[in-house]
Amino acid sequence: MSLLKGKKGLIMGVANDRSIAWGVAKKLSEHGAELAFTYLGDALKKRVVPLAQSLKSDFTLSCDVEKKEDVVNTLENVKKKWGNLDFVVHAIAFSDRSELSGEYLNTSRENFLKSMLISCFSFTEIAKEASKIMGKGSSMLTLTYESSKVIPNYNVMGVCKAALETSVKYLARDLGSKGIRVNAISAGPIKTLAASAIGDAKFLYKWNEDHSLLKRNVDIHDIGGSALYLLSDLAAAVTGEIHYVDAGYNKVGMPDPKNISSN
Repeated sequence: MSLLKGKKGLIMGVANDRSIAWGVAKKLSEHGAELAFTYLGDALKKRVVPLAQSLKSDFTLSCDVEKKEDVVNTLENVKKKWGNLDFVVHAIAFSDRSELSGEYLNTSRENFLKSMLISCFSFTEIAKEASKIMGKGSSMLTLTYESSKVIPNYNVMGVCKAALETSVKYLARDLGSKGIRVNAISAGPIKTLAASAIGDAKFLYKWNEDHSLLKRNVDIHDIGGSALYLLSDLAAAVTGEIHYVDAGYNKVGMPDPKNISSN
């Protein structure tokens, strides 16, 4: 079954073959989607181009979301090649690694502004430009992580994700009249390059595995399946949603005492 046959989409945020965005791209490609990919810098280009080629895509674009002209040019190039766009996947985030441990109180002004620009505002700017070449039935998707609760060491990224999730709702309102849907996936912790920057990441993975309702962690393939649903016509009436894919961890009120070792 090819849920996305004939559909064209832009994937932003692949870093390597363990990236959430890559898991999403593979699943969408399996269901017939034609894909374009962005990358930042030569180092990532060397990784992204071969991955794109493995999915029969020769459409790769350099894009630094800190620069408005890059965002505009990226969507202009998509328009020139394809004419229109059916979906966008935004999986871009940043924070200074040194500030992803310790206290949020110590977040620097510089890192706060840069993190918010890249991790949150970039989605709004991309949505604005992409919507110009998207029509009724098209869809936008971003990636978030639990922002309604305090996660040790997540610090400014937690604040950025909270802002991103609110952005999803406002963008869904603004673009709904055009028939464009906007949603987010809140994924459980996954062993990616980005996640490894968070302090005590190993503890986070183990805690979620022990205490989620399914007693396991999720992987990029789990996220890919949910992304396929949200970007296809199966979710034609779904917009403004934060869709949890975390093995049920977000529903846990208190850990099972059996899974907590006593000292």
